[in-house]
Amino acid sequence: MAATNSQETLPRTQDNCCMKQRYVLGIMGFLALANGYIQRFCLSLAITEMVNVHHKGKIDPNSCPYDNAEMSANFTKKYLSSAEFDWEEQTQGLILSAFFWGYVLTQLPGGLLAERVGGKQVLGLGLLISTICTLITPLAAHQGAPYLIVTRFVLGLGQGPLYPSLNVMLAQWAPVQERGRLGALVFAGAQIGNVISMAVGGLLIRYMGGRTSVFYVFGTSGLIWFFLWQFFCYSDPSSHPFISQAEKEFLLSKSVGQLKKRAELPPTPWRRILTSVPLWGLIIAQIGHDWGLFTIITDLPKYMKSVMHFSIAQNGFLSAAPYMVMWITAITSGWIVDWLINAKQYSRTCVRKTFITIASVGPAFGILAATYAGCDKVLVATFFTVGMGLMGAFVPSLKVNALDLSPNYAGTTLALVGGIGAISGIITPYLVGVLTPNSTLLEWRVVFWIAVLVLVSTNVVYLFTGSGEVQPWNNPLEIDESIYKKRTCSDSQTKDDISKMKTRM
Repeated sequence: MAATNSQETLPRTQDNCCMKQRYVLGIMGFLALANGYIQRFCLSLAITEMVNVHHKGKIDPNSCPYDNAEMSANFTKKYLSSAEFDWEEQTQGLILSAFFWGYVLTQLPGGLLAERVGGKQVLGLGLLISTICTLITPLAAHQGAPYLIVTRFVLGLGQGPLYPSLNVMLAQWAPVQERGRLGALVFAGAQIGNVISMAVGGLLIRYMGGRTSVFYVFGTSGLIWFFLWQFFCYSDPSSHPFISQAEKEFLLSKSVGQLKKRAELPPTPWRRILTSVPLWGLIIAQIGHDWGLFTIITDLPKYMKSVMHFSIAQNGFLSAAPYMVMWITAITSGWIVDWLINAKQYSRTCVRKTFITIASVGPAFGILAATYAGCDKVLVATFFTVGMGLMGAFVPSLKVNALDLSPNYAGTTLALVGGIGAISGIITPYLVGVLTPNSTLLEWRVVFWIAVLVLVSTNVVYLFTGSGEVQPWNNPLEIDESIYKKRTCSDSQTKDDISKMKTRM
């Protein structure tokens, strides 16, 4: 028993005195997602300062007032004089959704490629493409909306392999007993990316060169990450030149449900994967998560500006607050999830379903409460922050559930889950543009009600279909061998029966 504990805790020796490489990977994966989400959503805030407000033809009795008439006049004059582009709400929706057109297309190819050649290069190249597109965004915008749409589309192509590649690498680097913590660390990078994108983006626009500064600053941070990634990170423990022998042996011994080498993977069992009920339950849960998340990330800055009338600095801070709470929730719930699973008092399936429910129902109530808080700025900000903050419980549940179902095909399963779920990102920005042509409070209430219904209904489906256990198709060779043995035994039994019948005759 002592030997087992020493192996699992890896006590410090001369062989492992440095920082463990799985934690280095976790930190760099965290920064990868942070940079990815910064580049993905910095336009959501910047576009509020790039585009003229299209005023409605009649007075809205439910509109929120400015703090005073003088502020309203000064704000309108300053805003209209600084905005460069005259894009309708539907055009803005197309621009914001263009990212997801490309994002959906490369999820599955990126996951398959990462499974075969490793996640390091696939992830690195994808984020490099995203970084270049971020740097040229101001130029594309000045060329016209079609050029910006194409740029955002290519940016999405680059980020499509992001989650599948990370999942493939985590399948190699994260032992089962640390999966919740490492997964929470890595995937919480998305929330920090949102915080930086909104809060820092608002400050950059306000104090450091206007709206174009966000693309240059965040693009440069992506380049720095790329060079660090190439030097410090490797696809699996076996190929890492700096890892200690003790950590390598520990990780290889704890790689539950995995084959030793990527080259040993048999052909992807597509039929079994595509007919897997737990996988489809996960996909439906992902659709609900993405619908709620992308509605808020993409369009909350517009709501805060056009309806609540916050300044750009206030807008950035308040739009970032939910994701800071979401990050804290993700890290905290990651430890709780691991503790519950390792204590063996609850099944992995039960724990995953519980935390996915928290992350679905909590945001639904928060969004609904904010919708009916009217023009009370404090209440609106509080409800959005607390409600969306609870969505952080998705990180150690939904985000690692593909690893539960199939460590061997983690890239493929997450690509299917993420790719189909990301279709929500194509629909929601354009739908918001269609439903809010005048940006009134009542128009936005319809948008938020739709998000609430999608979150709750998809969670109900997952409760009936989801699972946290490794699926049989994770090891197709074992399935085929089992079938072969059954057939062999059946044939032998048939031959014995025939021999006995002949003897009797």
